[in-house]
Amino acid sequence: MKSPTNPPSTVRDATVPPVAYRQPPIRQWAANDRPRERLYAHGAAALSDAELLAVLIGNGTAGCDAVATGRALLSRAGSLGRLLAEPDHLPPVPGIGPVKRARLVAALELARRALGEGLTDLPRIESPRDSAQYLQARLSHLSHEVFACLFLDTRHRVLAYEELFRGTIDGASVYPREVVRACLRHHASAVILAHNHPSGVPEPSRADRDITQVLVDALALMDIRVLDHIVVGRGEPVSMAERGLLLARSR
Repeated sequence: MKSPTNPPSTVRDATVPPVAYRQPPIRQWAANDRPRERLYAHGAAALSDAELLAVLIGNGTAGCDAVATGRALLSRAGSLGRLLAEPDHLPPVPGIGPVKRARLVAALELARRALGEGLTDLPRIESPRDSAQYLQARLSHLSHEVFACLFLDTRHRVLAYEELFRGTIDGASVYPREVVRACLRHHASAVILAHNHPSGVPEPSRADRDITQVLVDALALMDIRVLDHIVVGRGEPVSMAERGLLLARSR
């Protein structure tokens, strides 16, 4: 049904004044409702994602407190995981200027690096589960496909993590020569390959299996072992090593 070209003016009862409700600023909230005070009293785990962001943001704008700004940021990003995955691409939100943006990017990047410290603290990578959580945190929420590597020494300790290739929503081109070059640059004796499926389904495709075999063979020529290729989506990542899909051909 089409709207009329000239709709009649809205008639309002002159005896009822318009009511404009505005959330009071956080400093006027009860002490046990303020995010910072709740963090002090109960610990960070007691706060919601929006409240934790509010503590980082510090203050909101007129009519929009820091908690509401945090909710808007989460809504624009789609999830907290998306913020963690791409902290350098925070969505534009009113009230988040250059200073607050820099503060949030720094905090989110620290969170990502903290995940990586858990890997470097391990005596060695002994199973797909040792690296899967970190790789999932780095890759699972990206809207485009990324191919990455964990570079390991002779004892399978983590030397570095690097994202080598970025693609589109349904694929990324992987160049074996560049993977070999990156392994040599990091003085790696072994490597764990990883990439994400933005569709959310972590099942390895035929193309995934083919490029994995090419990389296994190419890196074997340099005496560099491919320990695994982990495919990240929603839910549990898939280990191609556990599937028996890493078979080096005899030379």
